[in-house]
Amino acid sequence: MVCKILAIELENRLHETGKTKEMIETGYSVDDIKPKKKKEYTKSELRLLESLDGLCEKILEYNIHKERTDSTRFAKGMSQTFKTLHGLVEKGVKVDLGIPHELWDKPSVEITNMKSQCETVLENYESDIEDWYFNHQHVSLKTYLCKDRALKNDNASCLKEDHPNEAKKGDSNDRKKEEL
Repeated sequence: MVCKILAIELENRLHETGKTKEMIETGYSVDDIKPKKKKEYTKSELRLLESLDGLCEKILEYNIHKERTDSTRFAKGMSQTFKTLHGLVEKGVKVDLGIPHELWDKPSVEITNMKSQCETVLENYESDIEDWYFNHQHVSLKTYLCKDRALKNDNASCLKEDHPNEAKKGDSNDRKKEEL
């Protein structure tokens, strides 16, 4: 599950930064006789590094949606249960969950554990992620990293399920509308 979310978040970040036509200059020279090398930002190592920076922190934006039973249990946004509970509190109903109200929206232990697992996956598969980025982006990262490498001997059935936070090619406007 962690690999799938990592793949979704990284592909979403790359999708967001992939529309620019910016060029970056690399190298340096003491005198300006030698021109600096130019490279498209969308194919640069800088873009990958910026996309990976803080990637696992994004998992802390996820919540557990206990009303769901598949891999979409872990998704951004408030669960239906907590929406209902917040609505009751707003109407003046006393709701006692055994934890203070101000902790309701904090990441759960499962979510913070997923963040730690994400950091482990990034560390263990860094070279595979780089190889995918530079050579295999025609294949989804879920398939390349999760199915073919990280989960190859484990149950990878969660990869077949659509996830609400997963960007589909060409639907960035629809996804932005959903987030509003």
